[in-house]
Amino acid sequence: MSTVIASRRYATALLSAAEEGGFLDQIVNELELIRETLENSRDLVHALRSPLVKGDKKIHILEEIFRDSIGEKMFLFLKLIARKKRAGLLPEIINEFQILLDEKRGIVNIDVTSAVTLSDEQVNRLVDRLGVYTGKKIRAKMSINEELIGGVSVKIGDTIFDGSISHQLQLLRKTLSAEKA
Repeated sequence: MSTVIASRRYATALLSAAEEGGFLDQIVNELELIRETLENSRDLVHALRSPLVKGDKKIHILEEIFRDSIGEKMFLFLKLIARKKRAGLLPEIINEFQILLDEKRGIVNIDVTSAVTLSDEQVNRLVDRLGVYTGKKIRAKMSINEELIGGVSVKIGDTIFDGSISHQLQLLRKTLSAEKA
């Protein structure tokens, strides 16, 4: 089974259990804490992914790290994935959980790349327009790429809207090259 499929299955099961049990907010907060811990500890991620570290040892490691910061339900989930030899997928499970939760809440994550820093007003107008376009709430991740020269490039899922000047120049170059031939 691919890691994406396995991660999505565990994330779906966790989301369903948290919704049905009425402890979704608690799980969301605890997953954020776990995600931050994993991002800040490459050694922990390597230990969880290592086939040399047995499931019981992984459970012990997770218990030592998260004993005082997560609830019993989350710890039971961590024990389950460790016993099923899926502890190494924990970062992917957390990402899939967030994707599923965003889908349920009608949130779309977008990446906006601009040549210069956009003002708050420009960001708000862009987010509002994209919200109207998608019919969903927008969570925008902003970045800067000076090679764009000007304008913005927006990525929503697999779709890219490239309104950058560098892209427009590339299109112009292709058009002019085609006319010469």
